[in-house]
Amino acid sequence: MADPPSKLTISAAVAVQASAALSATAPTHAIYSVSKLNREVRQLLESGIGQIWVQGEISNLARPSSGHWYFSLKDRDAQLRCAMFRARNGLCRFTPREGQAVIAYGRVSLYEPRGDYQLLIEHLDDAGLGALQRSFDELKARLAAEGLFASERKRELPLVPRRIGVITSPTGAAIRDVLHILARRFPAAAVLVYPAPVQGAAAAPAIVAALDLASARAECDVLVLTRGGGSLEDLWAFNDERVARAIYRCAIPVVTGIGHEIDFTIADFVADVRAPTPSGAAELVAPDGRAWLQKLSQIGSRFAAGMRRQLQHEHSRLAALLRRLQQTHPGTRLAHYSQRLDELEGRLQFALQAGLAGHAARLESAARALQGISPLATLGRGFAVITRSADGALVTSAEQLAVGETFDATLAQGSLRASVLACRS
Repeated sequence: MADPPSKLTISAAVAVQASAALSATAPTHAIYSVSKLNREVRQLLESGIGQIWVQGEISNLARPSSGHWYFSLKDRDAQLRCAMFRARNGLCRFTPREGQAVIAYGRVSLYEPRGDYQLLIEHLDDAGLGALQRSFDELKARLAAEGLFASERKRELPLVPRRIGVITSPTGAAIRDVLHILARRFPAAAVLVYPAPVQGAAAAPAIVAALDLASARAECDVLVLTRGGGSLEDLWAFNDERVARAIYRCAIPVVTGIGHEIDFTIADFVADVRAPTPSGAAELVAPDGRAWLQKLSQIGSRFAAGMRRQLQHEHSRLAALLRRLQQTHPGTRLAHYSQRLDELEGRLQFALQAGLAGHAARLESAARALQGISPLATLGRGFAVITRSADGALVTSAEQLAVGETFDATLAQGSLRASVLACRS
């Protein structure tokens, strides 16, 4: 019995038969080169499928010095080669790791030199982060439609807060940064810390409770809701709807300073003011004390200069009023009238003396004239004045007296009483 043919012999026979069959049916049109075929396949893939989202697990991750990322996306049954060039992966918010579940967005293509079918990735998300991002976008759209982000409801921050409330973890780096900046910029403002966890399942309820407590107590003029940087999962408490509504109903203006400048949370959109960092939030709520002191110094200088000008003006007015008052003061008028009286008295005295002197001269003249015609002068020359003793009648004729009748003779010195002895005519 002949030995059965070996597997190699059978394979060769099959190959010969297949070659003969192909030779019998060989096409008569042009034959594709490998490069042409790969080029047309690439064009078909890029135009036929285009850009898509693909979810899978990272495998065979390579990050060469060129800065490009090369890896495969796989699931339980298949794998897909991927490339993410440096210009695109520089925008990725995380560094991929082996075995990480991701969601990739890109275009299907073919690497012609090797004929490798691949996905050229433009955007990469952590699969878990992708779900969170969708949840974030849905909540953001819903709250925006309700008006929680409306600019017209946002309140102005107090210019000079008396007390600043801070809602954050009391042990984190954010509270240290905030307190340091507040103490440096405006130490006059008191700071009240409402402690609350800012990460994990207990964070959102604690933040809501702190916001409601601060609103009810109304102890502060402004609130700072803050925490330091972290991943999307670390910041997720600030994307909680309960936190958003607590900020919305808070009676006190709220400033958020959450994460880094590139981080945006739902709380940022609801808050009255969003700061890029915890330090930025502290800068916003506290005025610059040094600038205020400088401004107050300038105001004080202008005030002092204005007061000096005003005092000088009022002094001039007072001096003018005093002059007017001095002119109308009773003492001044009394002194004026007293001086006038003295002048009039002097003039009167002079006039009296002059008048008396004139009268004295006239009197003396009249006296001399009178003396010349005075009976006394006649008496001095030996004559006498005779009056009847009975009635004092002047006797100018002897016939006025009878013999025996008495009469009085007034002499220059003394008088005599005598009686008539005889009458002669």
